[in-house]
Amino acid sequence: MSKIQMKTPLVELDGDEMTRVLWPVIKEKLIEPFVDLKTEYYDLGIKKRDETDDQITIDAANAIKKYGVGIKNATITPNQERVEEYSLKKQWKSPNGTIRAMLDGTVFRKPILVSNPSVKSWKKPIVVGRHAYGDVYKNAEIKTETGGKAELVFTDAKGNETRETIMELPGPGILQGTHNTNASISSFARACFEYAIDEKIDCWFATKDTISKQYDQTFKLIFEDLFESEYKNQFEEAGISFFYTLIDDVIARMMKTEGGMLWACKNYDGDVMSDMVASAFGSLAMMSSVLVSPHGYFEYEAAHGTVQRHYYKHLKGEKTSTNAVALIFAWTGALRKRGELDKIPALAEFSDKLEQTIIDTIESGYMTGDLAAICEPKAVEVLDSIQFLDTIAQQFQTRQ
Repeated sequence: MSKIQMKTPLVELDGDEMTRVLWPVIKEKLIEPFVDLKTEYYDLGIKKRDETDDQITIDAANAIKKYGVGIKNATITPNQERVEEYSLKKQWKSPNGTIRAMLDGTVFRKPILVSNPSVKSWKKPIVVGRHAYGDVYKNAEIKTETGGKAELVFTDAKGNETRETIMELPGPGILQGTHNTNASISSFARACFEYAIDEKIDCWFATKDTISKQYDQTFKLIFEDLFESEYKNQFEEAGISFFYTLIDDVIARMMKTEGGMLWACKNYDGDVMSDMVASAFGSLAMMSSVLVSPHGYFEYEAAHGTVQRHYYKHLKGEKTSTNAVALIFAWTGALRKRGELDKIPALAEFSDKLEQTIIDTIESGYMTGDLAAICEPKAVEVLDSIQFLDTIAQQFQTRQ
């Protein structure tokens, strides 16, 4: 069987720990036997980022701008413990945050549904649209050992200052400054509305504008103004709706729905709530993720981390039952988009078949431990990481 030929390379961003172990195995067993894979490789492992003073992350983002489609492995965002563990120069910023800011994109995370395990109340996917700029991910922080006056100061282009007292601190404390831009919020809103129309699903959005009367309220107003001026008629024609409420209210409502909507979230909300949704649908490893930029760039990744606990077991020579589904779906998503852009329908067909093979394998009872723990009926066989990939590869080979 001849391999599918690619025209343009994918930008491949490698990562850390257990996901780094599985990354090349996925390529070897599930991609390279069927696709003449072309990639431009960037090592975003924590050691290489430290060695290059994080320039490698910037280079990788620029490569995605050049080629249009990237695929990213999970990476470490170091805290102080990680700095000591890997002997790093400092606590480097999140590579995801850097790339998202450079591409000006919105992250859409969608559960990968299987019948076992299934969720009692949620019958349809809940897509989480995460604003990928600003907030705590691009913050400034101060830790003070004494009391004093904390102020928020803005100086405009003419040198005029606006000052707001945050707090008269009576003693030691911590301060955090976050920001966003009207342009980024507008891009986020537009991306969500376009996604909802394309998928023909309702769009829900929520903030805490009753408390944050400038910051969160600006999000609310931009969403509402853009919807009224550009998208209201399109939503009506598509038979879908835009719904706004407070963030605490939307969470309560979400628990009682059957799913089937796009949940547009601010940056931190999307980070946290996408993990909740993924876990409720079965596992953090059962959620696809794509960064969509209004400039025509796409970056596919798994929605989970580096699986640190399994990696430590792997280093001891122990077998792990790490679920690689989201990592595989990152590859299939990127290859499908590459095929769409380069007019290679065989890449899309390959991606569709591989994804269906994964779902069929799990629904036949062959799965990793995270799914087996909540599966009903019980799994036929609980597989370790490599066995799971081998089983998918064998099933996929028979379908060629």
